[in-house]
Amino acid sequence: MLTETLVPILSEMDIVMARQQGRALATELGFRPGDLTLIATAISEIARNILIYASHGEILLRQIQDGPLRGILVVGRDQGPGIPDIDRAMQDGYSTGKSLGLGLPGAKRIMDDFNIVSEVGRGTTVTMKKWNRRP
Repeated sequence: MLTETLVPILSEMDIVMARQQGRALATELGFRPGDLTLIATAISEIARNILIYASHGEILLRQIQDGPLRGILVVGRDQGPGIPDIDRAMQDGYSTGKSLGLGLPGAKRIMDDFNIVSEVGRGTTVTMKKWNRRP
């Protein structure tokens, strides 16, 4: 079973690749079709932010386990400009770019666990988990 994949994010095609790899891993982990779509969407939002704001970075996809629960860990990392106000960035509708401002808060709603660490001038790391609660 595939347990870890690292997808460099350098272009739009890499966003597609990260989505596909995340969906493939989640499929192997037995997620329902609706959850597969949600996971792919969250990955896409984070990967797109990497490309737009930092120009490059990476998405790490890993199988995780907590007792009988299996899940997927998604880590998006870049060494871009960082986010000066994370609280504001997590508000629906806030964007420093030309987007709707739904990417980060949307990804947080989709996933079970969401954490963002950012330092201005050093980059951002977004860590997300989705657990397969299917019996």
